[in-house]
Amino acid sequence: MRASSLILLAILALAAVPFKAAAEERLLTLHAAPELIESGLIKYLLPRFTLKTQVRVNLTEPPTDATLDTTAAPLFLGADGAGGPWGLTISNTTDATARFEDWLTGEIGLKTVLAYAPEGAPLYAAAERAAEAAPVLELTGDVAEGYRVSRAKCARCHSVDEATRMTSIGSTPSFAVLRALPGWADRFVGFYVLNPHPAFTQVAEVTPPFDEARPSPIVPIHMTLEEVDHVLAYVATLAAADLGAPLAQQ
Repeated sequence: MRASSLILLAILALAAVPFKAAAEERLLTLHAAPELIESGLIKYLLPRFTLKTQVRVNLTEPPTDATLDTTAAPLFLGADGAGGPWGLTISNTTDATARFEDWLTGEIGLKTVLAYAPEGAPLYAAAERAAEAAPVLELTGDVAEGYRVSRAKCARCHSVDEATRMTSIGSTPSFAVLRALPGWADRFVGFYVLNPHPAFTQVAEVTPPFDEARPSPIVPIHMTLEEVDHVLAYVATLAAADLGAPLAQQ
């Protein structure tokens, strides 16, 4: 099955809710299908979820036999019994599982899944929907902090404002140009998986360490997911560069 054809669906199976201590409400156990773990999607998703909700996730692979005991863990993320689309099964509703469901099946979770592109091309596509109004981009970062991070960690390659126009690499698109591209927000959310960034960028708790046999060719850039959100908030305030009308064949 082609990875790009996989669609995340929410399939809920709710059971009785036992009382849990407050500390346990900040921890959940997640069974994930090996295919999703091997694709890197889970490692891409979970740090973002934890950053937003402060809920920690204990990740395990599901049992190998055909009959999955859904009481073994509150959540199961994988293919349904008929081998159909990827789904989310909740067998034990708690505050933590509810937060995960809301996040994964909401706009932010969907955008995060669609932004996962380890080789520069997205692995997953959204299901086709009827035409509807474009969703409003939800920004949680700090604009001022995003400007500071952009100047400190992005300006050696990109022009992030007028002051850095002459100090960046001329062949590298400026933030204003990137802001004008379709899907600009997704590009910034997952920039660290888009070439050439993986060769010199480390995002805490997300990207794997550099291969010792293939060290970074330049001084590495170290960021956190929170800083990525700050940069996104800053870029959202920029005026998009005028790229002119599309070329038309005569």
